[in-house]
Amino acid sequence: MKVLLVKEVKSLGKAGELKEVKEGYGQNFLIAKGFAKLATDAVIRQWQAREKAKIERDREDIERLEALAKRLETATVRIVKKIGANGSLFGALKKEDIAEALARNGFEIDKKDIEIDGVIKATGLYEVGVKLGRGIHPRFKAEVAGE
Repeated sequence: MKVLLVKEVKSLGKAGELKEVKEGYGQNFLIAKGFAKLATDAVIRQWQAREKAKIERDREDIERLEALAKRLETATVRIVKKIGANGSLFGALKKEDIAEALARNGFEIDKKDIEIDGVIKATGLYEVGVKLGRGIHPRFKAEVAGE
């Protein structure tokens, strides 16, 4: 019996592979548990169409993230914080402050995705990184100014 694996099965194969298995194993275990489907022409075409659509969505997602990365790399975000008498910030600059400043500039970035090198406790120009996913990690300039 020929089956199309829809999930990875240890010692048999990965999702998307066509396998020849014994009738009982195929019907009573693989198909019954949802690990495989009977490999008909319609099922195979449907699987291929779904995989092609997934690849297309992934490509569009990567293009969108790369465009966002290019915009971020050319951006300089200004963050205004209160400073003390000695010229340093009250407390350190937080990821939340950077995320809010990015949102004011039209970038919706989650604070968990922001990477700060060290602790920022003084005014100045700093380089900050962002993890967008899919291996895309742009860096942008953050200008910290005193109030």
